[in-house]
Amino acid sequence: MKLSAFADVCLRTVMVLGAPGVGQLTSREISELVGVPYNHVAKAVVELRTLGLLEVTRGRHGGAQITERGLAYSVGALLRSLDWREDVVDCTSHDAVGNCPLSAGCRLRSALKSAREAFYASLDPLSVTDICENSPAIMLLPFPTVRHNA
Repeated sequence: MKLSAFADVCLRTVMVLGAPGVGQLTSREISELVGVPYNHVAKAVVELRTLGLLEVTRGRHGGAQITERGLAYSVGALLRSLDWREDVVDCTSHDAVGNCPLSAGCRLRSALKSAREAFYASLDPLSVTDICENSPAIMLLPFPTVRHNA
């Protein structure tokens, strides 16, 4: 199963913010840490805030930090909420002719929906904390020094 680019950026964002000892980071700092353009991270931060996983403070000393709910949130549930596609495959308008001629009696779509749900279900037991704690990859990131609000 392939994740959308947006889901990938959202996962990277919560993984960085969920790392032990990481406080508040700006979207720009997150984008530099995870190697993703700033505007993509900014959109991810907005969505994660909407889901209640991040607290965002605006202004000179602003930034995003993960909430307790965000740390406890299931990875499977997060991916489900970020996946806006109804079907795994697009059975309509796949070429200039129109809809797929097999769509009326096709069983593949429902099998693929079940496979997608099984994929998410396998990630349900994992929380954001589980994928952040003791991760050598996250610990090697060059986190900025802690900023003090002054």
